[in-house]
Amino acid sequence: MGHVSIPSDELCKGVISTARTVPYVRASRRRGTVKRLLAHGGGRTGLIIVAAFVLVAVLAPVIAPYAPDEVDLDSWLIPPGFGSGHLLGTDQLGRDILSRIIYGSRVSILVGLTTILISSVVGIGLGMLAGYYGGALDRVLARFTELLLAFPYLIFVIAIMSVIGPGFWNLVWALSFKGWVEFYRLARALTMSEKNREYVDAARALGRSDGVILVREILPNISNSMLVLGTLRMGNMIMTESSLSFLGLGIPPRIPAWGSMIADGRRYMLGAWWVATLPGIALALLVLGMNLLGEGLRDVLDPKMMEG
Repeated sequence: MGHVSIPSDELCKGVISTARTVPYVRASRRRGTVKRLLAHGGGRTGLIIVAAFVLVAVLAPVIAPYAPDEVDLDSWLIPPGFGSGHLLGTDQLGRDILSRIIYGSRVSILVGLTTILISSVVGIGLGMLAGYYGGALDRVLARFTELLLAFPYLIFVIAIMSVIGPGFWNLVWALSFKGWVEFYRLARALTMSEKNREYVDAARALGRSDGVILVREILPNISNSMLVLGTLRMGNMIMTESSLSFLGLGIPPRIPAWGSMIADGRRYMLGAWWVATLPGIALALLVLGMNLLGEGLRDVLDPKMMEG
Protein backbone atom coordinates (compact mmCIF):
# COMPACT_ATOMS: atom_id res chain seq x y z
CA MET A 1 0.00 0.00 0.00
CA GLY A 2 1.36 3.39 -0.95
CA HIS A 3 2.27 5.93 1.66
CA VAL A 4 -0.28 8.73 2.09
CA SER A 5 1.21 11.96 3.37
CA ILE A 6 -0.93 13.98 5.70
CA PRO A 7 -0.36 17.73 5.42
CA SER A 8 1.29 19.10 8.54
CA ASP A 9 -0.09 22.09 10.43
CA GLU A 10 2.86 24.13 9.21
CA LEU A 11 2.16 23.20 5.60
CA CYS A 12 -1.57 23.96 5.94
CA LYS A 13 -0.82 27.26 7.57
CA GLY A 14 1.60 28.03 4.78
CA VAL A 15 -0.98 27.25 2.13
CA ILE A 16 -3.60 29.40 3.87
CA SER A 17 -1.10 32.19 4.36
CA THR A 18 -0.12 32.06 0.70
CA ALA A 19 -3.75 31.94 -0.42
CA ARG A 20 -4.68 34.77 1.87
CA THR A 21 -2.10 36.98 0.24
CA VAL A 22 -4.58 37.21 -2.63
CA PRO A 23 -7.26 38.92 -0.53
CA TYR A 24 -4.58 41.05 1.13
CA VAL A 25 -3.18 42.09 -2.23
CA ARG A 26 -6.72 42.86 -3.34
CA ALA A 27 -7.26 44.89 -0.19
CA SER A 28 -4.14 46.92 -0.90
CA ARG A 29 -5.21 47.38 -4.50
CA ARG A 30 -8.63 48.61 -3.40
CA ARG A 31 -6.91 51.63 -1.94
CA GLY A 32 -6.39 52.73 -5.51
CA THR A 33 -9.83 51.70 -6.74
CA VAL A 34 -11.19 55.24 -6.73
CA LYS A 35 -8.11 56.44 -8.60
CA ARG A 36 -8.51 53.74 -11.25
CA LEU A 37 -12.24 54.42 -11.43
CA LEU A 38 -11.60 58.11 -12.02
CA ALA A 39 -9.26 57.14 -14.85
CA HIS A 40 -12.09 55.12 -16.42
CA GLY A 41 -14.15 57.46 -18.61
CA GLY A 42 -17.57 55.89 -18.08
CA GLY A 43 -16.90 55.05 -14.45
CA ARG A 44 -15.81 58.60 -13.70
CA THR A 45 -18.93 60.04 -15.33
CA GLY A 46 -21.18 57.60 -13.47
CA LEU A 47 -19.50 58.31 -10.14
CA ILE A 48 -19.95 62.06 -10.58
CA ILE A 49 -23.63 61.70 -11.52
CA VAL A 50 -24.44 59.30 -8.68
CA ALA A 51 -22.47 61.36 -6.13
CA ALA A 52 -24.35 64.50 -7.21
CA PHE A 53 -27.75 62.82 -6.78
CA VAL A 54 -26.75 61.38 -3.40
CA LEU A 55 -25.59 64.80 -2.24
CA VAL A 56 -28.84 66.39 -3.42
CA ALA A 57 -30.88 63.72 -1.61
CA VAL A 58 -28.97 64.17 1.65
CA LEU A 59 -29.21 67.97 1.54
CA ALA A 60 -32.82 68.08 0.31
CA PRO A 61 -34.23 70.03 3.31
CA VAL A 62 -31.48 72.61 2.90
CA ILE A 63 -31.38 73.18 -0.86
CA ALA A 64 -35.07 72.70 -1.78
CA PRO A 65 -36.60 76.18 -2.21
CA TYR A 66 -40.10 75.04 -1.19
CA ALA A 67 -41.74 72.21 0.68
CA PRO A 68 -42.48 69.42 -1.81
CA ASP A 69 -46.17 69.29 -0.88
CA GLU A 70 -46.75 73.06 -0.68
CA VAL A 71 -49.82 73.85 -2.79
CA ASP A 72 -50.36 77.26 -4.40
CA LEU A 73 -53.31 77.24 -6.77
CA ASP A 74 -52.55 80.82 -7.86
CA SER A 75 -49.21 79.61 -9.26
CA TRP A 76 -50.30 76.54 -11.17
CA LEU A 77 -48.46 75.42 -14.32
CA ILE A 78 -45.90 78.24 -14.28
CA PRO A 79 -43.24 77.50 -16.92
CA PRO A 80 -39.55 77.22 -15.98
CA GLY A 81 -37.73 80.52 -15.63
CA PHE A 82 -35.76 82.74 -13.30
CA GLY A 83 -38.31 85.51 -12.88
CA SER A 84 -41.16 83.50 -11.40
CA GLY A 85 -39.39 82.19 -8.31
CA HIS A 86 -39.85 78.65 -9.60
CA LEU A 87 -36.71 77.72 -11.54
CA LEU A 88 -38.19 74.54 -13.05
CA GLY A 89 -41.80 75.70 -13.01
CA THR A 90 -44.81 74.35 -11.11
CA ASP A 91 -47.30 71.53 -11.57
CA GLN A 92 -51.08 71.55 -11.80
CA LEU A 93 -51.40 72.26 -8.06
CA GLY A 94 -48.79 75.00 -7.99
CA ARG A 95 -46.16 72.78 -6.34
CA ASP A 96 -42.55 73.60 -7.14
CA ILE A 97 -41.12 71.07 -9.61
CA LEU A 98 -37.51 71.55 -8.51
CA SER A 99 -38.34 70.85 -4.87
CA ARG A 100 -40.31 67.75 -5.78
CA ILE A 101 -37.50 66.45 -7.99
CA ILE A 102 -35.02 66.98 -5.15
CA TYR A 103 -37.16 65.11 -2.64
CA GLY A 104 -38.01 62.48 -5.25
CA SER A 105 -34.31 61.62 -5.50
CA ARG A 106 -34.50 60.50 -1.87
CA VAL A 107 -37.25 58.03 -2.67
CA SER A 108 -35.51 56.54 -5.69
CA ILE A 109 -32.12 56.17 -4.00
CA LEU A 110 -33.57 54.78 -0.75
CA VAL A 111 -35.75 52.24 -2.54
CA GLY A 112 -32.91 51.14 -4.81
CA LEU A 113 -30.32 50.92 -2.03
CA THR A 114 -32.59 49.17 0.48
CA THR A 115 -33.78 46.66 -2.09
CA ILE A 116 -30.24 45.85 -3.21
CA LEU A 117 -29.05 45.42 0.39
CA ILE A 118 -31.87 43.00 1.26
CA SER A 119 -31.57 41.11 -2.02
CA SER A 120 -27.79 40.77 -1.75
CA VAL A 121 -27.81 39.58 1.86
CA VAL A 122 -30.45 36.93 1.15
CA GLY A 123 -29.09 35.92 -2.26
CA ILE A 124 -25.43 35.75 -1.26
CA GLY A 125 -26.20 33.86 1.95
CA LEU A 126 -28.37 31.24 0.27
CA GLY A 127 -26.11 31.01 -2.77
CA MET A 128 -23.01 30.36 -0.69
CA LEU A 129 -24.79 27.70 1.37
CA ALA A 130 -26.17 25.97 -1.73
CA GLY A 131 -22.86 26.13 -3.56
CA TYR A 132 -20.83 24.92 -0.57
CA TYR A 133 -23.05 22.08 0.67
CA GLY A 134 -24.99 21.10 -2.46
CA GLY A 135 -27.36 18.18 -1.93
CA ALA A 136 -31.03 18.59 -1.07
CA LEU A 137 -30.65 22.29 -0.16
CA ASP A 138 -29.20 23.07 -3.56
CA ARG A 139 -31.90 21.11 -5.38
CA VAL A 140 -34.77 22.77 -3.49
CA LEU A 141 -33.37 26.27 -4.01
CA ALA A 142 -32.69 25.52 -7.68
CA ARG A 143 -36.31 24.53 -8.28
CA PHE A 144 -37.60 27.56 -6.35
CA THR A 145 -35.42 30.01 -8.30
CA GLU A 146 -36.47 28.41 -11.59
CA LEU A 147 -40.10 28.97 -10.58
CA LEU A 148 -39.44 32.63 -9.82
CA LEU A 149 -37.55 33.13 -13.08
CA ALA A 150 -40.53 31.79 -15.03
CA PHE A 151 -42.38 35.07 -14.35
CA PRO A 152 -41.32 38.42 -15.89
CA TYR A 153 -39.95 40.60 -13.11
CA LEU A 154 -42.15 43.68 -13.58
CA ILE A 155 -45.36 41.68 -13.97
CA PHE A 156 -44.43 39.64 -10.89
CA VAL A 157 -43.94 42.78 -8.78
CA ILE A 158 -47.13 44.38 -10.13
CA ALA A 159 -49.09 41.30 -9.05
CA ILE A 160 -47.63 41.48 -5.53
CA MET A 161 -48.25 45.22 -5.18
CA SER A 162 -51.82 44.78 -6.41
CA VAL A 163 -52.41 42.48 -3.44
CA ILE A 164 -50.49 44.21 -0.64
CA GLY A 165 -51.08 47.81 -1.78
CA PRO A 166 -48.74 50.78 -2.28
CA GLY A 167 -46.21 51.85 0.35
CA PHE A 168 -42.47 52.25 0.76
CA TRP A 169 -41.78 49.00 2.63
CA ASN A 170 -44.37 47.07 0.64
CA LEU A 171 -42.53 48.15 -2.50
CA VAL A 172 -39.12 47.21 -1.06
CA TRP A 173 -40.28 43.74 -0.03
CA ALA A 174 -42.02 43.18 -3.37
CA LEU A 175 -38.85 44.12 -5.29
CA SER A 176 -36.67 42.02 -3.00
CA PHE A 177 -38.90 38.94 -3.22
CA LYS A 178 -37.41 38.11 -6.60
CA GLY A 179 -34.43 40.46 -6.66
CA TRP A 180 -32.24 38.07 -4.63
CA VAL A 181 -32.26 35.40 -7.35
CA GLU A 182 -29.47 36.96 -9.42
CA PHE A 183 -27.24 37.32 -6.36
CA TYR A 184 -28.03 33.72 -5.42
CA ARG A 185 -27.07 32.30 -8.81
CA LEU A 186 -23.80 34.21 -9.04
CA ALA A 187 -22.83 33.49 -5.41
CA ARG A 188 -23.63 29.79 -5.85
CA ALA A 189 -21.52 29.50 -9.00
CA LEU A 190 -18.56 31.33 -7.49
CA THR A 191 -18.74 29.37 -4.24
CA MET A 192 -18.77 26.07 -6.11
CA SER A 193 -15.61 27.20 -7.86
CA GLU A 194 -13.87 28.48 -4.72
CA LYS A 195 -14.67 25.59 -2.38
CA ASN A 196 -12.25 23.27 -4.19
CA ARG A 197 -9.29 25.64 -3.96
CA GLU A 198 -6.20 24.73 -1.97
CA TYR A 199 -6.70 27.39 0.69
CA VAL A 200 -10.16 25.98 1.51
CA ASP A 201 -8.75 22.43 1.76
CA ALA A 202 -6.02 23.71 4.04
CA ALA A 203 -8.54 25.51 6.23
CA ARG A 204 -10.54 22.29 6.60
CA ALA A 205 -7.35 20.39 7.52
CA LEU A 206 -6.72 22.92 10.28
CA GLY A 207 -10.19 22.25 11.69
CA ARG A 208 -11.81 25.50 10.66
CA SER A 209 -15.60 25.39 10.81
CA ASP A 210 -17.70 25.70 7.67
CA GLY A 211 -19.00 29.08 8.83
CA VAL A 212 -15.49 30.45 9.22
CA ILE A 213 -14.48 29.09 5.82
CA LEU A 214 -17.50 30.65 4.14
CA VAL A 215 -17.23 34.05 5.81
CA ARG A 216 -13.47 34.52 6.16
CA GLU A 217 -12.09 32.54 3.24
CA ILE A 218 -14.63 32.39 0.40
CA LEU A 219 -16.70 35.57 0.84
CA PRO A 220 -13.76 37.98 0.45
CA ASN A 221 -12.86 36.30 -2.83
CA ILE A 222 -16.33 36.77 -4.35
CA SER A 223 -17.13 40.19 -2.89
CA ASN A 224 -15.92 42.14 -5.93
CA SER A 225 -18.32 40.31 -8.23
CA MET A 226 -21.17 40.87 -5.79
CA LEU A 227 -20.41 44.60 -5.58
CA VAL A 228 -20.40 44.92 -9.36
CA LEU A 229 -23.68 43.03 -9.70
CA GLY A 230 -25.34 45.13 -6.98
CA THR A 231 -24.29 48.39 -8.62
CA LEU A 232 -25.48 47.29 -12.04
CA ARG A 233 -28.83 46.08 -10.71
CA MET A 234 -29.57 49.17 -8.61
CA GLY A 235 -30.45 51.13 -11.74
CA ASN A 236 -32.99 48.43 -12.63
CA MET A 237 -34.55 48.67 -9.17
CA ILE A 238 -34.86 52.46 -9.45
CA MET A 239 -36.49 52.14 -12.86
CA THR A 240 -38.90 49.47 -11.61
CA GLU A 241 -39.88 51.63 -8.62
CA SER A 242 -40.63 54.55 -10.95
CA SER A 243 -42.67 52.29 -13.24
CA LEU A 244 -44.78 51.08 -10.32
CA SER A 245 -45.25 54.63 -8.99
CA PHE A 246 -46.29 55.68 -12.51
CA LEU A 247 -49.00 53.00 -12.38
CA GLY A 248 -50.10 54.07 -8.89
CA LEU A 249 -48.81 50.86 -7.29
CA GLY A 250 -45.57 52.11 -5.78
CA ILE A 251 -44.99 55.08 -3.51
CA PRO A 252 -48.20 56.70 -2.14
CA PRO A 253 -49.22 59.92 -4.00
CA ARG A 254 -48.60 62.11 -0.93
CA ILE A 255 -44.85 61.35 -1.19
CA PRO A 256 -43.02 62.96 -4.13
CA ALA A 257 -41.71 60.24 -6.44
CA TRP A 258 -40.50 60.66 -10.00
CA GLY A 259 -42.79 57.98 -11.39
CA SER A 260 -45.94 59.53 -9.95
CA MET A 261 -44.79 63.00 -11.05
CA ILE A 262 -44.46 61.74 -14.62
CA ALA A 263 -47.92 60.15 -14.39
CA ASP A 264 -49.46 63.41 -13.10
CA GLY A 265 -47.85 65.45 -15.83
CA ARG A 266 -48.64 63.29 -18.85
CA ARG A 267 -52.09 64.87 -19.28
CA TYR A 268 -50.47 68.31 -19.55
CA MET A 269 -47.75 67.38 -22.04
CA LEU A 270 -49.05 69.63 -24.83
CA GLY A 271 -49.29 72.82 -22.76
CA ALA A 272 -46.99 72.14 -19.77
CA TRP A 273 -44.28 69.77 -20.96
CA TRP A 274 -42.03 70.44 -17.96
CA VAL A 275 -44.32 68.74 -15.42
CA ALA A 276 -43.56 65.26 -16.78
CA THR A 277 -40.39 65.84 -18.79
CA LEU A 278 -38.11 67.20 -16.07
CA PRO A 279 -38.69 64.34 -13.58
CA GLY A 280 -38.18 61.95 -16.50
CA ILE A 281 -34.81 63.55 -17.28
CA ALA A 282 -33.77 63.24 -13.62
CA LEU A 283 -34.74 59.55 -13.64
CA ALA A 284 -32.85 58.89 -16.87
CA LEU A 285 -29.73 60.64 -15.56
CA LEU A 286 -29.67 58.68 -12.29
CA VAL A 287 -30.19 55.32 -14.01
CA LEU A 288 -27.54 56.21 -16.60
CA GLY A 289 -25.14 57.17 -13.81
CA MET A 290 -25.72 53.89 -11.95
CA ASN A 291 -25.14 51.85 -15.12
CA LEU A 292 -21.96 53.73 -15.99
CA LEU A 293 -20.69 53.37 -12.45
CA GLY A 294 -21.47 49.65 -12.44
CA GLU A 295 -19.68 49.10 -15.75
CA GLY A 296 -16.71 51.09 -14.50
CA LEU A 297 -16.51 49.01 -11.33
CA ARG A 298 -16.77 45.85 -13.40
CA ASP A 299 -13.80 46.88 -15.51
CA VAL A 300 -11.77 47.99 -12.47
CA LEU A 301 -12.62 45.27 -9.95
CA ASP A 302 -13.71 42.27 -11.98
CA PRO A 303 -12.92 42.60 -15.69
CA LYS A 304 -13.66 38.90 -16.33
CA MET A 305 -17.22 39.11 -15.01
CA MET A 306 -19.81 38.57 -17.71
CA GLU A 307 -22.87 40.77 -17.82
CA GLY A 308 -26.06 39.19 -16.46
